Amino acid sequence: MALRKFGRTGWEVSEVGYGMWGMGAWSGSEDAESLGSLQRAINLGCNFFDTAWVYGDGHSEKLLGKILQANPRKKIHVATKVPPKTMAWPAPADSALDENYPPQHITEFVDKSLQNLGLETMDLIQLHTWNDNWLEDLRIGPALAKLKSSGKVCAVGLSLNRWQPWNGVKAVRAGFVDAVQVVYNIFDQNPEDELFPACREKNVAVIARVPFDEGSLTGTLTVTDNDPSGSQSASLSGRGLPTGSGGRCSSQGMECPAQFPPCCPGLVCVPASTRAFCEPATASSSEMLDLLHRDEKRSGLRIDLDAR
Repeated sequence: MALRKFGRTGWEVSEVGYGMWGMGAWSGSEDAESLGSLQRAINLGCNFFDTAWVYGDGHSEKLLGKILQANPRKKIHVATKVPPKTMAWPAPADSALDENYPPQHITEFVDKSLQNLGLETMDLIQLHTWNDNWLEDLRIGPALAKLKSSGKVCAVGLSLNRWQPWNGVKAVRAGFVDAVQVVYNIFDQNPEDELFPACREKNVAVIARVPFDEGSLTGTLTVTDNDPSGSQSASLSGRGLPTGSGGRCSSQGMECPAQFPPCCPGLVCVPASTRAFCEPATASSSEMLDLLHRDEKRSGLRIDLDAR
């Protein structure tokens, strides 16, 4: 497993990480399988795990906590997320910071996550939604800085609203975040326009999520998978190009799902499936990872297959 520096934090993180939404409370998710998958990921060299309190109301975090206890000698980087007080995704454009992340709410959920994980300090805490207009509330910067000075977290970040990579550029340039998480795949390369240049300028790490578009780019789905009507697959195939997104689509996207240009320092990949590391490596899975890393390896971006 190759390692990369995670922006200005200086952490050496695996270029393939693990997104843990699927093992939170999805139908068919089994704890024994999830724990086995997490352990196999660690055995294969993965040392970056991205979860969130809302993934099963802390259940995903507790599973990660068990794996941390089972691997005390391994350096494992932990990232989780504070849910908005409204529990609404994405954050409404006209909502205020106080409706979503009042300082006491942030502190409350950081403490909950630390307890779930069995940690005194976590590596990265992220706000699970974001609007740049919240920068007008002068409490947000000091609130996040206090988390770091208290020793509860080492770094802070933002998980940007889906298809809104521009809605985080101001926060990056303001200088108080160490990482951003954003949708980035062959369907949606819009982060290259404004967000990635800002991250390069400020040496902010990038967690690029759903590079395989939640499975539609893996080459494993058919039009009838899990949905005889085909409506689910139709939704998957088009979800990367919402109306007005300006998304750029490659005609070779299904064959080369993640050949990202070298556009920004710091990109790493985190498969979200609980089954991703359960089976022995096969030629097809190896080939898929080769495609994922071939061009983006030069970029240093972090890809996260997390879904939200």
